[in-house]
Amino acid sequence: MSFENPSREQIKGILEQTKTIAVVGLSDNPERTSHMVSKAMQQKGYRIIPVNPNAAEILGEKCYPSLSDIPEPVDIVNVFRRSEHTVPIAEEAVKIKAKVLWLQLGIHNDEAARIAQAGELRVITDRCIKVEDSLLLPDRQ
Repeated sequence: MSFENPSREQIKGILEQTKTIAVVGLSDNPERTSHMVSKAMQQKGYRIIPVNPNAAEILGEKCYPSLSDIPEPVDIVNVFRRSEHTVPIAEEAVKIKAKVLWLQLGIHNDEAARIAQAGELRVITDRCIKVEDSLLLPDRQ
């Protein structure tokens, strides 16, 4: 069985219900895509929680070394890591009971998707959360 992303209408519903996004691989370098995308999402009103073991703070938010270290519920785990590194992230997303595993544009891993789905997470792969949000919820703020 091949993986299929939710429909655009379903993605819109996911984004409408989302308040908190943990961003795995968020860089403190403003020129990196992860930083630009996360900053834009933060400006649209989403709470961004950086997951980066090499930084103390990014975008004015405390960084956590792993998803398991985050002391509050997470709606979406947004991943900016290469496809081959996503399986342990999916396992950790299930462990913290996130609602969605979102693998950014260019990132796809069938095993990570299967693990997340088995853990009852919605899965979106190879899509940019900022692009989807801009298309589906242009007036959000």
